[in-house]
Order: sequence, then C-alpha cells, then structure tokens
Amino acid sequence: MHTTKQLGFTLMEVLVSIFVLALGVIGVAGMQLMAMRNSQTSNYQTIAVQLATELADNMRSNAAAMNQNDSSNPFIFDYNAATDSAPTAPTKKCYTSTDCSASELAEFDIYLWKLRLTGQIKDAGGKVVGATGLPGGRVKVCRDKKPYDSGSLTWDCTAPLTGGVNSPMVIKVGWQGRGTNPDGSKNTSSTSDYPPSVAITVESYVNPTQ
Repeated sequence: MHTTKQLGFTLMEVLVSIFVLALGVIGVAGMQLMAMRNSQTSNYQTIAVQLATELADNMRSNAAAMNQNDSSNPFIFDYNAATDSAPTAPTKKCYTSTDCSASELAEFDIYLWKLRLTGQIKDAGGKVVGATGLPGGRVKVCRDKKPYDSGSLTWDCTAPLTGGVNSPMVIKVGWQGRGTNPDGSKNTSSTSDYPPSVAITVESYVNPTQ
C-alpha cells in the first residue's frame, strides 16, 4: 500500500511539472510573437517616415506647384491603397521629357511615390527598389492646424480648402496592420478606419496672391 501511494504521488508531480512547463512554453511563444509584432511595426514606422520625408522633399523642391492655390495644388491629395485603384501613370514621363510643367512634374512625382507606397517599384531583376511599401498604405496631404486631435493623429483636417488658409501643410501616412490599427490591435472606433502613424509638416502657408 505504501508503494502504491508513492507511485500515485509521483505521477501527480509529473502532471504538475508538465502543466507548469506548458505554461512556460506558451509564455515564451507569446513574448516571441509580441517581439516579432513590435519589430514589424517598427519597420513599417521607419518606411512610413522615409516615404513622408521623400514626399516632403518633392513638394519643397517644386515651389511653382506648391505656390498654386490649394484647389489647384496637385500635392494636396488623399490616396488609400486598400480601397483606391492602382496608381495610373501620367501622360508625360518627366524623367524622359524636358518640357514638363510644374504641375506635370508634381503629378509624375506623386505617381512614383504611390508606387513606392504600395511596393510596386522594382528593378530589372524584379527586386523592390527603396522602401518595401506599406500594407494597405494610405496618405493624405492637407492643411491642418491641429494634426494631433486629443493627443492622437487623425485623418481629419481642421483646415478645409474653404478656410484656414494660414494653416500648415501636413503629410499624414498610415497603414493597415494585422488587425485594424498599425500596431495590430483592433480599432473600436465606429467613425474612422486605422489612424495615421506619421505626420510631417511641410511648410507654413504663404498666400501666392499676396
């Protein structure tokens, strides 16, 4: 009887050890998954900053297009790769044409930039050139005097074309993660989709008519 009790107690110890070990394995797997998600989010954040900075440089270098009224400025646009059609090539390819106007050059730069956003620019070997794109990437360029509403970025612009002409130009870039938000978490908001993760101010507004 003593031996039987001892065997039963040993079996219970083994079961408890297996249970504790299983919990440890699950915990380690969860930590690895979180680390991978954070690494991916950090990578996308870096790409978003690079893309926004590149677009800002294109805008600053094309003063003639930027000095147009907002209603005619080609750099003021909203593009969502998840819902909009694929970028369409403009009529003039400004890297081969020498007679592109400021607006045509802006449209061509925006076209190439959209290809980078969606990861569609490739070299002769089929390798993606530059940034690798953002999943469900979105960009919005607008005048916004309050890019951070209640402490967080939103796609809404507080300076529409009909007013707020002294507000700065802002580039907003975001992407769709595994969930809804860029970090993979689910967005519970019923009024907006995944929020932007990057916002860059391009310039303070100067009225071209003055």
